[in-house]
Amino acid sequence: MRVMIMGRTLGSSMSKKADKRFSVKTDVSLFKRLGKGNQENIARNHQVQTAVCKYWLEGRCTRNPCKFLHSQPAKTSSKQSKYTWKNPVSFKSENSPPIENAQRTILKNKLDCCQNQSKSTLKTQQKLTEVNVGQSKSIPKIQQKKHKLCNYWVTESCKKGDKCENLHSWFSGNGLSMVSRLEGHTKAVTGIALPSGSNKLYCGSKDKSLRVWDCNSGQCGAVLDFDDECATLVNEGPWIFVGLRDMIKAWNLNTQHELVIRGNGGQVNAITMFEDILFAGMEDGTVLSWKSTSETSFSGEPTSLVGHTKSVLSLIVGAKRLFSGSADQTIRVWDAESLECVHVLNGHTDDVTTVLCWDHYLLSGSLDKKIKVWAATGSGNIEEVYEHDVDDGVLAFCGMHDAEAKPILLCSCKDNGVCLYDLPSFVGRGRVLSTVDIQTTQIGHGGLFFTGDAAGLVSVWKLHGEPECKSS
Repeated sequence: MRVMIMGRTLGSSMSKKADKRFSVKTDVSLFKRLGKGNQENIARNHQVQTAVCKYWLEGRCTRNPCKFLHSQPAKTSSKQSKYTWKNPVSFKSENSPPIENAQRTILKNKLDCCQNQSKSTLKTQQKLTEVNVGQSKSIPKIQQKKHKLCNYWVTESCKKGDKCENLHSWFSGNGLSMVSRLEGHTKAVTGIALPSGSNKLYCGSKDKSLRVWDCNSGQCGAVLDFDDECATLVNEGPWIFVGLRDMIKAWNLNTQHELVIRGNGGQVNAITMFEDILFAGMEDGTVLSWKSTSETSFSGEPTSLVGHTKSVLSLIVGAKRLFSGSADQTIRVWDAESLECVHVLNGHTDDVTTVLCWDHYLLSGSLDKKIKVWAATGSGNIEEVYEHDVDDGVLAFCGMHDAEAKPILLCSCKDNGVCLYDLPSFVGRGRVLSTVDIQTTQIGHGGLFFTGDAAGLVSVWKLHGEPECKSS
């Protein structure tokens, strides 16, 4: 049976540049102001404004008044987002103005201990307060019921029906739906790429293959076999890069040129580009770089960026800085032009598995079950400004915007799911699930996004409403 994934050509905005500048006003406002004014109960308000009564949808709600909506939310027109994903020129550029009397703050989530409120209210309400950065940065976790997938439902053997306490669905939350499932890989999917202007979806896997899917038909049109496991697959400009052991295989989609880029260091775990420089995070802890010498070639001998003591697991470029996350529990910040290490960020207590630039912030995720947010100071340092606890180790980040151009963080964890968070509040707006860990995510066009899990399944999801822009 042929499955229709999407009815038009998909695009990617990975090359979209941010035009914001780093400023005194925006440096601290996003995370600092959450606890003020009308946003004090942002989590509760968010749910009331967006949740549609499922019983009303079925025509059988008897509550009047009902705390959920008895109407579909009005569709808002798209508007230009002031937030940007990846490569933000404003993270900390050379021409940024100084921050006078910079007082770094972090947000602290905690239960409102007001004795006049009931225990049920205390379990769900969040109060966001400011704490000086010199104080403890730990954030108490709010205990909420965790939605788990019903294993009996997966095998079509659950007898509890609507009375089952676990989910009988591949997702939870409003405004999400599954579009299709692409089956073919036999081991973990480690990378998904959707080049700009292409109707082909590229997926790399530990089963030593790359599959190319037709986005219109949902059919696999080609399979490329390798001698080694594919640890990562990314799209940068016209290039598709696949990370193998001691080499990168590359395809230029404009010229149809195929290239093998060699470098010692074991498995290539992460790949990114800055202008004409290709970076690779290696198993031995080095970051290798090659300079593009033409449209179809890179320099033969790589330059080694040495500093990490264990495997480099993640790379991202922002504001002429290369950020590398490592199994040595640190993030190193490199000048992308001089290739010198300018900062070492400490704070995580386990592997730093993913890094992502949003606006003028750096987000990092780790197996220590924490998401950290970092920002630059006027003195040139980079400090932690926020910390968010999750239930399991973080595996991967991806970012997009919703119909109102609000930023959303997709966070894959070692709990067989991907959580969708509104930023900067970190209010959860939904979750997609699998029977095994979801190890990679990628953004499509028109609210679509893709997930690849440890069993080799690629799933296509829809966030309803047209997003303004997206990135990974």
